[in-house]
Amino acid sequence: MKFLIVGLGNIGAEYDATRHNIGFEVADTFVIKNGGSFALDRHAFVSEVKWKGKTFVVIKPTTFMNLSGKAVKYWLDKEKILVENMLVIVDDLALPLGTLRVRASGSAAGHNGLKNIELVLLGNQYPRLRFGIGSDFPKGRQIDFVLGKWKPSEMPVLKEAILKSVDAIECFATQGIGKAMTEFNKG
Repeated sequence: MKFLIVGLGNIGAEYDATRHNIGFEVADTFVIKNGGSFALDRHAFVSEVKWKGKTFVVIKPTTFMNLSGKAVKYWLDKEKILVENMLVIVDDLALPLGTLRVRASGSAAGHNGLKNIELVLLGNQYPRLRFGIGSDFPKGRQIDFVLGKWKPSEMPVLKEAILKSVDAIECFATQGIGKAMTEFNKG
């Protein structure tokens, strides 16, 4: 069985270790844990890893956040992966730092990466893992916060939530979206 894991983020050193790139960080952690590495390919950095008899094509789109759907569609089609076997990992301002929410479908909630995926896939019926980044910013400073670097004080919670996200990916692939929602949508 084959899965597409999509970590959303922006390419470029200026975006490394920013809140908006948490999808890239989770993808990196999952691939490293499974002995893989990324290579630049069409519209994305791509890695293929195997775990418990399952194949995971993991992508970090190079299209920038607002055009993420282009990479998603290309790799779904190229690898012949069903949309229900895709998990998109995305930052979420509406959730407290480190809170995870697995969803089988849902709204883009103003997230430009998800909006573009919905536009390209003609709907929002695809699984996603929302990673809470918090909303500790003054009014009107949302973009600075989202594109800002993590604070040292956030690192312990961040690292734990990244590892929990890897567990959520594994649960999604082995036990299904329902079990992943039950297991990881706590707190």
